[in-house]
Amino acid sequence: MRLLLLEDTIELGEVIDNQMTDEGHAVDWVQTIGQAKAALASTEYDLILLDLMLPDGHGIDLLKALRHSGDSTAVIILTAKDQISDRIKGLNAGADDYLVKPFDLSELSARVGAVARRYAGNPNPTIKLADLTVDLNNHQVTRAGGEIQLTAREWALLEAFLQRPGMLLSKVQLEDHLYAFGAEIESNTIEVYVSRLRKKLGKELIETVRGLGYRMKTS
Repeated sequence: MRLLLLEDTIELGEVIDNQMTDEGHAVDWVQTIGQAKAALASTEYDLILLDLMLPDGHGIDLLKALRHSGDSTAVIILTAKDQISDRIKGLNAGADDYLVKPFDLSELSARVGAVARRYAGNPNPTIKLADLTVDLNNHQVTRAGGEIQLTAREWALLEAFLQRPGMLLSKVQLEDHLYAFGAEIESNTIEVYVSRLRKKLGKELIETVRGLGYRMKTS
């Protein structure tokens, strides 16, 4: 997924950035509301990890502005404010989940996955795809009980298709899903990873629509 991380504490931001990147997500990490607004104006994100107490304002105000404008991007609040009233305020402002600092990184990963599945319309962590079984929680693909090893990038690409079953995705959309802002991308990167997925999962699984992009078959 393409994630926007808004966190002004350097040490925590680095840890979260590394954790999410290691799991195959593309992360844009910003430290102020102003930077977040600029990123949101130019990029479509799958999920926002939102701190509340920021140098140039309050994260709740940014969340309210997003929801007021009709932006439905998933949001998980990350904050040290642990009062029930604070949680209620965040959820009522439009957050999808609320995680109190300090938190375990594995719990953050689980909540990111759960929110992403809800937005994709299928909260079930296990998906059947042709003769494949995809375990979204453990980032695992099996066929006839045998595991198929995927790299982080290959998993991220598969996840992009699984979140939009049957939809045509352009090369640019797939690049945005896999890479953070400023990352160097070779011109044939998507073609390479699609080819690798086809070899591992089945050549008929991903359809090429010439000149437009790719589509994962759902049956």
